[in-house]
Amino acid sequence: MIEVKNWIKRIRLRWVILAVLLVFVWTVMASAVMGEWYARVVYPLFPAVLSRVSSLFPFSVGDCFIYGSIVGLLVYLIYSISRKRSWKIVTGRMLEYLLWVYVWFYMAWGLNYFREDFFTRTQIPYSAYSADAFRSFLSAYTDSLNASFVDVQKMDQAVVAEEVGDGYQEIAGRFGLVSPAGYLRPKPMLIPSLMSGVGVLGYMGPFFTEYNLNPDLLPVQYPFTYAHEMAHLLGVSSEAEANLYGFLVCSRSSVPEIRFSAYFSLLPYLLGNAYQLLPEEEFEAWKNTISPEVKKAYNDKVAYWQALYSPTIGDIQDTVYNWFLKGNNIPTGRKNYSEVVALLMALRSSERANDL
Repeated sequence: MIEVKNWIKRIRLRWVILAVLLVFVWTVMASAVMGEWYARVVYPLFPAVLSRVSSLFPFSVGDCFIYGSIVGLLVYLIYSISRKRSWKIVTGRMLEYLLWVYVWFYMAWGLNYFREDFFTRTQIPYSAYSADAFRSFLSAYTDSLNASFVDVQKMDQAVVAEEVGDGYQEIAGRFGLVSPAGYLRPKPMLIPSLMSGVGVLGYMGPFFTEYNLNPDLLPVQYPFTYAHEMAHLLGVSSEAEANLYGFLVCSRSSVPEIRFSAYFSLLPYLLGNAYQLLPEEEFEAWKNTISPEVKKAYNDKVAYWQALYSPTIGDIQDTVYNWFLKGNNIPTGRKNYSEVVALLMALRSSERANDL
């Protein structure tokens, strides 16, 4: 009887802890000020522990947890049905487990979605769209893209790690990022063929604060993708911001291959923006200013990933991820990636104003 009472007390304590954590998560979600406090004060504690532990393993611990949880829940459900257990008990236990996963996700990283927006945090003035400013930016970008071209056949990953780490050390304080620790290492995805089939180049592993890269990455894509995913680990949830910091870090590198990776990886977003904002004839004229070497590299990249892509699975992944982003304080969903152009233009305008 005493053992039963102690067991009930432990169960109730667990529920109380879960309830308190849920209230904390929802409170932070409701306030950008709280979200920024979490990102700057609470969040750095998690990579200091989880990233250090997960860095001891050469594989993605977070992927193992995710796939293991899916398999475990299915096995538990099938076992419970075969044993004819009460559906209320089974449902309750599965729900409780999912709630703990929910809390873990947001406590360990996900609350970064609810921090202050880029312009509030950096005090960089928002720049309203100007056709002249966009054309000026597009021209300057294209000149830099063409000038940075190198034929990238291989990439020294150790050099990328050093260059990107040093780059983030320089800008972390200015943009409210966690300073990168020396033990941070990218992890290969657990099932890269599946990720290549849906066009995923990399992703942040929130449960053990890891960043995962697709082993199928082309050498020219590796530095920018590395820097983009590291930005997420350093406390950035916005895809546009991760693109911004990835570009800033790589474009300022002294290594030509890394610099070209920055400009080359930004090209799809400039193509999308220019297609929407410029008249058709002007858009075509602009494309003709891109060098033949860059065009060939871009077309080769597109063909490479199209050969790996599965349209059916890819469409499902795009839809689900779009819903996920919109449900986590990214109202534009997947379009957020291309908003890096607006951030770069605002940053450029701010830097010019400060030089006056």
